[in-house]
Amino acid sequence: MVAHKKHDGKMTSKIARLAAVHGKKLVLVSLAGMIWIQPFSVLESFTGTTSTAYAADNQTVQLSSEMITSGAKLVKYQYTTTRSGKSVKVLADVVEVDLSNPYVQLDVMTGKNGQVTTRQSVEGMAQETGAVAGINGDFFATSGQGVAMGPAVSRGVLVTSPAQLNGMFAFAVKSDNTPMIDQFSFSGSVITEDGSVFPLTGINQESYRTEPDNGYSHVNNMFIYTSDWKSEERPKASGTTPTEVLVQGGVIQQISHKSAIPGTVPADGYILRAHGLAADFIASHMQIGQRVDTNYRLVSQSSGMEYNPSDLKMVIGGHTLLVDQGAASSFTRSTTSISGSSAVARTAVGYSKDGTKVYLITAEKNSASSGLTLAELQKFMTSIGVWKGMNLDGGGSTTMVTRPLAENTAQLTFTTSNGSAGQRAVVNGLGVYSTAPAGTLQGLKVSGSKTLLIGQTVPYTLKGYDNYYNPIDTSGIQATWSASNSNVSWTGDGFKGVKAGTAKITAASGSATSSMDVTVLGGTDMDTLTPVTTYAPLEAGTSVSVPVTAKLKSGSTVNIPDESLKWTFSGMKAAVQNGVLTIQSINNGAKVAYATPSYDGFSGTPIVFSVSAEQVWETFENISYPVSFTGLPAEATGKVSVVQGTGEREKSKVLQLDYDLTLGTGNKFAYAQLNGTTGRTIPEGATSMSVDVLGDASLNWLRAEFEDADGKAVYADLIRPLDFTGWRTLTADLTASALKHPVKLKRLYVVNLEDGQDERALAGSISFDNIRFTAPVTGGDTGLPSATAVMVAGSKTMTVDGKKVTMDAVPLIKDGVTYVPIRYVVDAFGGQATWTAASKKITVTRGLTVLELTVGKKEYLLNGAAKQGTVTPLITNGRTLVPLRMVSEQLGITVNWEQKTKSITLQS
Repeated sequence: MVAHKKHDGKMTSKIARLAAVHGKKLVLVSLAGMIWIQPFSVLESFTGTTSTAYAADNQTVQLSSEMITSGAKLVKYQYTTTRSGKSVKVLADVVEVDLSNPYVQLDVMTGKNGQVTTRQSVEGMAQETGAVAGINGDFFATSGQGVAMGPAVSRGVLVTSPAQLNGMFAFAVKSDNTPMIDQFSFSGSVITEDGSVFPLTGINQESYRTEPDNGYSHVNNMFIYTSDWKSEERPKASGTTPTEVLVQGGVIQQISHKSAIPGTVPADGYILRAHGLAADFIASHMQIGQRVDTNYRLVSQSSGMEYNPSDLKMVIGGHTLLVDQGAASSFTRSTTSISGSSAVARTAVGYSKDGTKVYLITAEKNSASSGLTLAELQKFMTSIGVWKGMNLDGGGSTTMVTRPLAENTAQLTFTTSNGSAGQRAVVNGLGVYSTAPAGTLQGLKVSGSKTLLIGQTVPYTLKGYDNYYNPIDTSGIQATWSASNSNVSWTGDGFKGVKAGTAKITAASGSATSSMDVTVLGGTDMDTLTPVTTYAPLEAGTSVSVPVTAKLKSGSTVNIPDESLKWTFSGMKAAVQNGVLTIQSINNGAKVAYATPSYDGFSGTPIVFSVSAEQVWETFENISYPVSFTGLPAEATGKVSVVQGTGEREKSKVLQLDYDLTLGTGNKFAYAQLNGTTGRTIPEGATSMSVDVLGDASLNWLRAEFEDADGKAVYADLIRPLDFTGWRTLTADLTASALKHPVKLKRLYVVNLEDGQDERALAGSISFDNIRFTAPVTGGDTGLPSATAVMVAGSKTMTVDGKKVTMDAVPLIKDGVTYVPIRYVVDAFGGQATWTAASKKITVTRGLTVLELTVGKKEYLLNGAAKQGTVTPLITNGRTLVPLRMVSEQLGITVNWEQKTKSITLQS
């Protein structure tokens, strides 16, 4: 929240008076909901151009500011712009780094383990390298090997050279700790023992087309590859036949003419990779045992100055220049390929006029923010004090991580534009690192979840940070915990949610206190409440895992603990304990039963329990689809075929899987693919699978792989280890696999793990026969009545098998859609309809079908799976009506419409 200017003036005067009283400068520090007054020397100052709460045009508002570490802070902004005549607010996050502070530094984070040709999320790179903050970095070809297009220098070592592309800028910090944004080229040479010299074109670069000549990067050129390059292909798909030279200790160890040297680059050496004229030079001037030397540097395109990599602390490449001398600059290359005129997530870096402050900038694109165009990004950057700045990779790559006060690792600062898909794996990033020594305790912070559920106990801890804003050990600090009201209660191990609402929890240690606002979620916060298990067999003694997930109205999802749920049962007696439901007895004559979870009065999707039967799904006697073999890694070989069985199965056909996993490394897999790569649909609501297996006593594992309605792969172990020969029936329980139907069985396969590989057979043969699924019975077996019912639009009278029934609401036609009171339909055809007023939700159960509709929402749930409708239920004259055709057909009831009489005939 931004205070009014008059209020700011009064606060400033008050602080000045306090300073005069104590004879020193003071600063206000916000600490977990408390306001502390601390000496100014404890809070690190920032020099250089300061950010203002408002830009001159009143478009940029600072929302918050929090220290990350000494010399770095996170500042959150709201930027307002106008698009198509409408005001649009965008969220931007900026990490400000003070280069004059001796305890903070910037560096490049590269892929996994600091190696080129690998990719990792920004959060992963930050945690791997110990960064306290970071953003994604350079552009890269998403279909390539994973190499930055621009230069990268980390701790004075050149990791990648800049590609020969026009208008690409890079950000650097020189050895004197001053920042620089410039275009760089690469200059290097190889000097042989006879004094001959050949130019180097680059270091650790993949193949690309050069600009402006559109040439092939590796033709007639020589590149150097170091151990920072992980891939064995140097590079992939270059279109040239290489000659390679391995150099260790400055001496040529190996020369491979017109072929690559196998393996990766050794840590104590490098490989020269040459083609054409460069390869001819090697043939003429290099021999094994001779000495060879290389030198290379980066050259400024603006000044011509040469930079030895060791004179640079770090360099990271980017795209177009955005800001120069405090104003928006012309774009230095086309921005079409990066959607320059579209509002997307953006990443940029820049520095202040005096060169002491660096800005790591991201613009959010998510449910709370619409992203920025490049022109808008330029205006935002100048509004916060950027003197010179450039664009970094954006869109789905845009990511920022920051370490909250008192925490040990950096975490996502905002939701990326990828949403539920999470963070994109990128080739490098720009990290912020603390070099401060261990400090003294400065502040405390309550740490733990900001949301609780009723009945749930959540642990909270008291964490601390030192005078450098780095986490400090607080294990010896004893605290007393309290809550502001009865919405939560302290149990000795944590706070327990008692009733919906908010509360302030406080930890006190001596005279120091720290607080946190927490929210106890109520039923009104729920949007859906869905058990992972959809179907289960109706049989006394059956036990099934029943985890429940809630989708909140805020859009997030939470797993509901068992202690927060209540269950109601229909058609059976059952109990739930520790997340497991056990059927105690079945009501007389019941063929279908339901278990419905609820939370604080909000009812969830019922689990359907049905009389089940084992169904033979595949005997392999007359299959009409293809079967095939696939192995991983690529060296794994084998064969899958339908053959005549032997021995006790000599009169049957079986699916035989032969495998040979002797080659390749790591975990190995031999797959029997069913129906190509698509698989085959299994029975609806299947709760278990059985298959007859001819074992080979290989001690490998045997698994089945399914694909559910969301495209998610689900794995079921058949046996681990496979320790028998001869035929045996194996069974896999599917009730806890979170399968969303329709589900396909894609493949059966052998798993040979690297761990213990010497104990397992690497080659063998197994066979499968008689795949069966236990699934709910359907149709008349569920005990549902058959009937014929007739309704007439506008009439409160309906007939069911010729008998008149009076309804309390009339069917109506609106926009060509017929709406009816659903209760009378399920009364006639079997089932139940319940209405939840708080959420305006109708839940209809009939046989094996559970249908949930919400007034005003086109999305509905069918047996727990989200579906999209074209119309919504509506309320008229105090009664809720549902779209007849959509609902009836989902329930297995046919609908016929007679235009002349406006009558609706329902049959099942």
